[in-house]
Amino acid sequence: MLRPIPLFIGGMVYLCATKITMYKGKRVVVVMPAYNAAATLEQTYAEIPMDLVDDLILCDDASKDNTVQIAEQLGIDHIISHRTNKGYGGNQKSLYNKALGINADIVIMLHPDYQYTPKLIPSMVNIIGEGLYPVVLGSRILGKGALSGGMPLYKYVANRFLTFTQNLLVSYKLSEYHTGYRAFGREVLESINFNENSDDFVFDNEMLSQIIYAGYDIGEVTCPTKYFEEASSINLSRSIKYGLGVLRVSLMHRLNHIGLVKSKIYRQDTR
Repeated sequence: MLRPIPLFIGGMVYLCATKITMYKGKRVVVVMPAYNAAATLEQTYAEIPMDLVDDLILCDDASKDNTVQIAEQLGIDHIISHRTNKGYGGNQKSLYNKALGINADIVIMLHPDYQYTPKLIPSMVNIIGEGLYPVVLGSRILGKGALSGGMPLYKYVANRFLTFTQNLLVSYKLSEYHTGYRAFGREVLESINFNENSDDFVFDNEMLSQIIYAGYDIGEVTCPTKYFEEASSINLSRSIKYGLGVLRVSLMHRLNHIGLVKSKIYRQDTR
């Protein structure tokens, strides 16, 4: 939002349009885990509501294209470059640690592959900023967005089966646990031990398990999604590995909850 600010120069008053961003005094930061995102980064960036967002952080996980160069051309505030590929979870660890380091109050993870629309950022920020929920997920399953957006049928079926099983094991109810569109209040990131999580794709599920285990409520908003050639997606073998990892995380959640196991990922972070 542009707001006229009075400037006093040489006894004269001038009005200068200045960008006002903070949402009710809260610093809003968008973090983007990038890997070979050169073809879609600019399109994603163009829809980010910069009148609301204070900072952008992009972490490039040793891409083989010119993702970093495009990020620099766009003027993204903070760019992290991994010299070696650390994995999707390792990418997020760098992003969240950096966001906390620059005093973010609300952190939104947005994939730069344009699979999720940045136009939902204001809604997600509002939900957290108004104190309704400390965590918000952009759900592809609420409504009819997943299949109509091109989600492969086998992935949709797997999503529904895994989500049903997870809801039973962790004693919570979400429409899906597998969306990559997420927003967090600072206190959530500070209290969960996300640095102990996997560096692979199951990081996302470990994080939700930690959040639920810690007693935080999670809100969901309907999110349209797009599947197309340039959008990132894991293949069938990686999907099977991911699914088995999800079931392991949910089972460990249940065992920790009833006191049979004590996993380090559920220990309160000492940051």
